[in-house]
Amino acid sequence: MDAFVSRKRVKVSASEVPQDRGADSEESTDVKLAMLVSLHPECLPDDLLDVLVACEGSVEEAASLLQSRPDSTAGTPRKRAAPPSFLGVQSSLTNHVMTKAEDGSLKPFSETAGKKSLATQKGKTLHLFDPQDIASHTPCTIIHNFLPADEANVLLEELLQESQHFTRHEFQLFSRTVKSPHSACVYVSTPEEQQQQISDYTYGGTYRAKIRQAPRELRSVSRKVQRAVNEEIQKRIREVYPDGKKLKHQSAKEWRPNAAFVNCYDGPGESVGYHSDDLTYLGPHPVIGSLSLGVEREFRIRRVVARDEEAGENAGSPAQTPQSPIKAARGDAQGQISIHLPHNSLLVMHAEMQEEWKHSIAPAQTISPHPIAGNRRINITYRWYRDTMHPRYTPRCRCGKSAILRCAKNKQETRGRYMWMCYAGYDPGKPGCSFFQWAEFDDDGDPVWEEGRSVDLAPKLVNFASQG
Repeated sequence: MDAFVSRKRVKVSASEVPQDRGADSEESTDVKLAMLVSLHPECLPDDLLDVLVACEGSVEEAASLLQSRPDSTAGTPRKRAAPPSFLGVQSSLTNHVMTKAEDGSLKPFSETAGKKSLATQKGKTLHLFDPQDIASHTPCTIIHNFLPADEANVLLEELLQESQHFTRHEFQLFSRTVKSPHSACVYVSTPEEQQQQISDYTYGGTYRAKIRQAPRELRSVSRKVQRAVNEEIQKRIREVYPDGKKLKHQSAKEWRPNAAFVNCYDGPGESVGYHSDDLTYLGPHPVIGSLSLGVEREFRIRRVVARDEEAGENAGSPAQTPQSPIKAARGDAQGQISIHLPHNSLLVMHAEMQEEWKHSIAPAQTISPHPIAGNRRINITYRWYRDTMHPRYTPRCRCGKSAILRCAKNKQETRGRYMWMCYAGYDPGKPGCSFFQWAEFDDDGDPVWEEGRSVDLAPKLVNFASQG
């Protein structure tokens, strides 16, 4: 079994190996691993542990899969490979895990990946590194080494300098006012848009005074991000979505980023908890491009489970809206998946992400410093603010605040419906109201307002890619 070649590979801990597979459950993980080492001395222990995890703790199944490897020759053990002299990435899990094909034969998972998925387990974390695994088992795709190395470093240095202007957003949590566990800033293209953002757009129910004009390198790179994200969108529609069609409410237009949220995570302790990104100005089923620079961190995701679904109602049926592209693994939806984001990687969060999944940046116990960024990670999330979702059109609460757009997720009967709600209760020191209104959208995700309401006078944000 080929060794993983990543120098910073995250090892699976013994506590993450399932312990409930029949007779095997009576043995500890160390004993199981020792049994596999004795059967396959040519393999590295870490690789054997990965196979044991994939087989849910069953030594018998793990040994069977290892014996059936195409490169396995009985009685002729392979020598352990010398450590590589270059930095690489983890090879795909689908190349190591063997599954049973329709004809009964064992084949690499990659050959049957369209019909099966790697299941997560409650309380466990499945670590994914390879782009093929990420595209197959998550609502994301990733491009490693997205920019030429020099260009990525110049952009990183520019944004590290900009980070001195970043602030920590304050919000209300129950009865306490708390600050974001990382700093951030919003960037737009022109001075006019800066003023528009300050006076018109709210974030978490509050106006932000810290809106900046995008510096040169950020605008330049944005063109490449736009092209790459649009290519990934079309590829996902062709290869993943049912009948090769976009999702209901997903825009049919070209994705055109006109705002960028730049986040700085200074040190391993800075993070952001599980959340879905705000839909208020993006509309339904938005696509977001996320460029990571500096220190590598874990991007963790988990599928949202309705309360009645989690309690066992409608067991065996996929609890997703009709427009959902993927029947997510039902084995245990509370497990989480960790996508590792190295320097100069572009992650695309596709149209199903915000409605059906939540994501976070987990705190790290240790990190490997970056030669330029030190312990810091800079992340740029490119967003497309739709013209038809401008604040002048969105409903206002009884308390005078602009309402926010949310997607219902907690109950099967309303899951997938959109609603306008008051968010002022999260604004420090200001109570909210009970405003609520169902939101209606056409097939391309543009709002269907009441008759006679015009949407043709809103100021438009300028596409980053159209700027010099």
